[in-house]
Amino acid sequence: MPAGDPPLTLRDLAGIKVRQLRGVGEKAAEQLLAVEISTVLDLIQHYPRRYLDRTRQARIAELLPGDEATVLGAVRSAKSRPLRGRRTLTNVVIGDGTGKLSLVFFNQRWRERQLTEGMEVLVHGKFELFRGERQMTAPVVDLVGDKTGRIIPVYPQSSKAGLTTWKLAQLVEEALNRSRVRGFDDPVPPEVLDRFDFVDREAALCGIHLPESMAEMQEARRRLVFDELLRVQLELVRRKASIEREMSGVAHDMSGELVGRFHERLPFALTEAQRRVNAEIAHDLAVGYPMHRLLQGDVGSGKTLVAVTALLTAVQGGYQGAFMAPTEVLAEQHYLSVSDMLGGLLVPDPTSLLGDRPLRVELLTNSVGATARRRVLDDLIVGQVDVVVGTHALIQEKVQYQSLGMVVIDEQHRFGVEQRAALRDKGESVGVPDVLVMTATPIPRTAAMTVYGDLDVSVLDEMPPGRSPIITSWAEGPVAEGGVWETVRNEVARGRQAYVVCPLIEESEVLEVSSAEDVFSQLQSGELSDLRVGLLHGRVSPAEKEATMAHFRAGSIDVLVATTVIEVGVDVPNATVMVIFDADRFGIAQLHQLRGRVGRGEHQGFCWLLGDPGTDDGKARIEALVASTDGFELAEVDLELRGEGTIMGERQKGRNDLRLASLRRDKEWVSVAREVATEIIARDPELTEHLGLGAEVDLMLGDNEAEFLMKS
Repeated sequence: MPAGDPPLTLRDLAGIKVRQLRGVGEKAAEQLLAVEISTVLDLIQHYPRRYLDRTRQARIAELLPGDEATVLGAVRSAKSRPLRGRRTLTNVVIGDGTGKLSLVFFNQRWRERQLTEGMEVLVHGKFELFRGERQMTAPVVDLVGDKTGRIIPVYPQSSKAGLTTWKLAQLVEEALNRSRVRGFDDPVPPEVLDRFDFVDREAALCGIHLPESMAEMQEARRRLVFDELLRVQLELVRRKASIEREMSGVAHDMSGELVGRFHERLPFALTEAQRRVNAEIAHDLAVGYPMHRLLQGDVGSGKTLVAVTALLTAVQGGYQGAFMAPTEVLAEQHYLSVSDMLGGLLVPDPTSLLGDRPLRVELLTNSVGATARRRVLDDLIVGQVDVVVGTHALIQEKVQYQSLGMVVIDEQHRFGVEQRAALRDKGESVGVPDVLVMTATPIPRTAAMTVYGDLDVSVLDEMPPGRSPIITSWAEGPVAEGGVWETVRNEVARGRQAYVVCPLIEESEVLEVSSAEDVFSQLQSGELSDLRVGLLHGRVSPAEKEATMAHFRAGSIDVLVATTVIEVGVDVPNATVMVIFDADRFGIAQLHQLRGRVGRGEHQGFCWLLGDPGTDDGKARIEALVASTDGFELAEVDLELRGEGTIMGERQKGRNDLRLASLRRDKEWVSVAREVATEIIARDPELTEHLGLGAEVDLMLGDNEAEFLMKS
């Protein structure tokens, strides 16, 4: 890399194959490829997973039982012996001059070959005393070779690929040394670097891989985290600005009286949160570009009322509204609650003799009969239907609208890219309709800003008065389980109803989890033999499903055994008990959703979690549900437990642009990156004055990744 050439950009580094580095022959190139490193850019973005700070290194003699520590030592011996049942135990002894430490591994005989006498290793694990001997069971082992220096980077390595941390460190060091001849291009504007006191990119890349001190490493990480988050936010803000610039939407008439009439007849006052969110939505509806807003609200926070207010805003200006749900059960549920809310509401109509006409709400799903369906389709085209509620049937080719101006989509994650696009296309005769996406799965604010970055986010963070928090308990063991069925029988005796939820439909040999059909049979013949028990799961026909739900709503079924088809939207105010089998098999968000199906009326709700978690995470999830009923607090716990993989979803597949940044650890930097991106795009919408930044966004996110960000 000759001096005098311009500084190296990330695209330049992505064009240099690792084969060009000294020490990378065919075999090493294959090993690197196994961990997705093929270019110099991949290599320098393969960041250390931790560091050994030799100035604060743990000594074996100083360790106390229960300490989680990192120890550097030399291998003294490695032996394996057989155990019963074809298992083996491998014992490796290391020493550091202050004492000896046994490392115990089960069924890992290959450790004998890996850890040979005299080799320097770094081990990380929990220290314990076993029969007077110092030991760690199944620690993480890194082979560090004879590296010197105060701070040693420890890289994610692959014993399968034959890569060691010292080999990776050696290659990264060579790549950085050779790149320094030309230096690194730094496209982030100097005023941004000054404002946040960031080091330049060269200092950041050297500081993360070859730090002289932990403070230098922290400064390097701060800068590189910001770069990653800024790229994501620039793409999201740029696309959002482009939608607002180029798409012609509907500017709704806000002076009508329909919304006021609706609110006046409500038997309760709106919460402050509902008023705030209604105002945010009204502001969006009044402008001429399409609204694209995410409405987050915990179970029972009153999202449907806010959605209906938005739909009525469209109707009062002469447009139609569509309310789209992911399943027929949920669509029918919304149709019933929306019809109930709007029953008898009159729309001001100067062409009518009386000055008003009745508001018309219709249901459109695949189960609606042919005659009724044809009537709804015909009346939609001529504008005689004000609000239509349905499933993906709403966007089939046969469905035409006279003037679709407002679309509400419930449970965003259930809809794919195509469905969202098709729904927008339906309104093109009058302009792209406004879209409000609702979710009852609370997402931490920083994550929402990253995952739903193209949407403005509104949050309903207040419960309507009078709703008591659901009492959640964990039934551990058969004795506690007996109390669960006693609660169910007592509640049914008081005239209430219960749900029992299971993870699978039928017995599976793979997972030892309770199946709905088995539980149904057992309860019918055992604990609940004197009650009316129904069964609902994904394999029953739509007609059977609706009939069962109708019986449950009507109160002719006391206890409904179901799979997670009831997770969202099923609203039976008389149901007060939720029993969840194998609760540790569900995620926190799903458990919280399920729990929200009860206690929706005036009576106290109860949730019983059954399960014997085999993992610490499973136990932590159950304990979190017992401790809190706040969905946003639980979302933060979920992020802590599961990391951003759950949030970034599909984006984790292929190139993940967040290699260093964490939505948990780096919350404040998500907001900062959003703010900086917004300032840059406001002045330079297409990044023509920031070509280096634009090139990095295109390189690191790519079209597919960016499309996914916008549509997921």
